[in-house]
Amino acid sequence: MLRQLLGCCKVYISEGRNKMALEAIERAAKLFPPAAIVNKFEDVSYGRVGYTVVSRLAHEPDPDSSSLKNAAFAMVKAALDTIDLELHSGSHPRLGVVDHICFHPLGQTSMEEVAAIAKSLAIDIGSVLQVPTYLYGAADEGHRTLDFIRRELGYFKPNAGGHQWEGGLEVETLPVKPDAGTSQVEKSKGVVMVGVCGWVGNYNVPVLSGDMRAVRRMARRVSERGGGLARVQAMALVHGEGVTEVACNLLEPSEVGGDKVQQEMERLGREEGLRVGKGYYTDHTPQQIAENYIKLMGL
Repeated sequence: MLRQLLGCCKVYISEGRNKMALEAIERAAKLFPPAAIVNKFEDVSYGRVGYTVVSRLAHEPDPDSSSLKNAAFAMVKAALDTIDLELHSGSHPRLGVVDHICFHPLGQTSMEEVAAIAKSLAIDIGSVLQVPTYLYGAADEGHRTLDFIRRELGYFKPNAGGHQWEGGLEVETLPVKPDAGTSQVEKSKGVVMVGVCGWVGNYNVPVLSGDMRAVRRMARRVSERGGGLARVQAMALVHGEGVTEVACNLLEPSEVGGDKVQQEMERLGREEGLRVGKGYYTDHTPQQIAENYIKLMGL
């Protein structure tokens, strides 16, 4: 069997209701085969869509001509052309129309190979599209983490009543210099984060309560930051009438998966006197994604 070199990137768009915009973004990705969208997670309450894009890579890839990079760039451009952040609202934090792009190696691909693609994409977003762009993880020389940059830019603070994020960014000059592009922010576009890291699992647990203070306590206690589960990040977010979700990033999903998060959340719910629903993943495992791509492409 030929050695399969596959690259993957997750593209998070701050939109969940404008179907025409999402269709334009999806059409843009199709222009650069063999890149293909293999998963789409759409959330109306969050005002957010996550796309998982996969492509074969050359054995000696030129990052500037990579189909994965070109498909991601086309999606970013289509999003910026069709979405105005100043008109956006949702219960999930965001810093831009294209909030976040995360690259992952699949199969036998190395972290360095996808990092080169990520850097090339960030440069083009900054220089061609004129959007401030930050690098993190293996794409950044200092290996800054995504949450570190987000905290510096005020990502986690709602800017509207009812625990909502609405409109464009409220800063005109960024407090942290971007790695590509200008430091001047267009409110309609915001900024972009581009990074490379090991696989991150996203597991969301609904708590059937509108008591944000109590659910925030649960989110903190389930996270590593609050003394809970190792390599778990968690955030409490409003998710419809009478429901608050604890959205978790599993940084080592093979060690601490959704089952452990679910068990701990149910325990914390009993302590708070709150009912905890069944959680769910927003994407597949790396192996499933690779298999889905291979089937989709007829390899």
